[in-house]
Amino acid sequence: MIGVGLATSTDNDTDTDTDTAGERATDTVGRLRDGMARGVLSFPLTSFHADGSLDEDGFRAHLAVQLASGPGAVFPACGTGEFFSLDEDEYRAVVTAAVEETAGRVPVVAGVGYGWAQAARFARVAEEAGADALLVLPHYLVAAPQDGLVAQLEALAARTRLPLIAYQRGPVAYSPDALRRIARVPGVVGLKDGHGDLDRLQRLTLAAPEGFLFFNGASTAELQARAYAAVGVPAYSSAVHAFAPEIANAFFAALRDGDDGTTTALLRDFYGPLAGIRDRVPGYAVSLVKAAARLRGRPVGPVRAPLTDPSPADLAELRALLGTGLAVVGATP
Repeated sequence: MIGVGLATSTDNDTDTDTDTAGERATDTVGRLRDGMARGVLSFPLTSFHADGSLDEDGFRAHLAVQLASGPGAVFPACGTGEFFSLDEDEYRAVVTAAVEETAGRVPVVAGVGYGWAQAARFARVAEEAGADALLVLPHYLVAAPQDGLVAQLEALAARTRLPLIAYQRGPVAYSPDALRRIARVPGVVGLKDGHGDLDRLQRLTLAAPEGFLFFNGASTAELQARAYAAVGVPAYSSAVHAFAPEIANAFFAALRDGDDGTTTALLRDFYGPLAGIRDRVPGYAVSLVKAAARLRGRPVGPVRAPLTDPSPADLAELRALLGTGLAVVGATP
């Protein structure tokens, strides 16, 4: 059974707390596994007003649309949700709103990150808000050896009751040996891969214990979904789900059902061109998603600096591409 790390306690009922936390972690892992098989993993946008302040009502409305389309799990306040720009109060509001709106229908996995001390503080906030698990986002600017990557997860796991999913991207890339080590840390239950190095990923899946969760977190993950599935990682996150769940769900169903015609059509006519626009400007991986959501009338607002909204030319191209993608799946704009 996969356990979970606990904060230090001097209470006489520590053993009972440990058992309860372990049972909750096992239940969460089971729900995540079921959700990954059932639908895409949704990373909702964080809504802001025109002046840049948090728009909690807008976030709730946006999330309601996501939930109505049947995702396998919801990951608020992560990369697509501009975690890096949220202060602690805003983070608490976003995670609390996600838990309340989800109401137990699917797991809520909140993002935490930066150094372990700040990650531990945000982990406490997420736990108090009722999140089911945590996605440990890559740290910024600092390069670290494998021992340091393992130590960070050990330190965080010791300070939260929530299961942890590690995220390798940018400066964070686990070796097979480090993967085996983090998988032994009580509470570390899975890995999101954002590198897209399938040779390395295959080595990690072979090093992992049975039941360890993996999912594809590459940018525009659908472009590599076939290849990830071939190495035993069929689950993936979908940024497109944040603005066009009809397209995201149609692709997921086509891939699952072996409908190569629909899969190829969407890759050729929608996902490939979308990635082409995304790659033009740093930060478009988030900015384009928000812009597309606004094009569909979602109350998500602008991005926060240093991200910038798309140029008028790119926005016009995005509008046309969105219409093409919706037409492929027989949906209306």
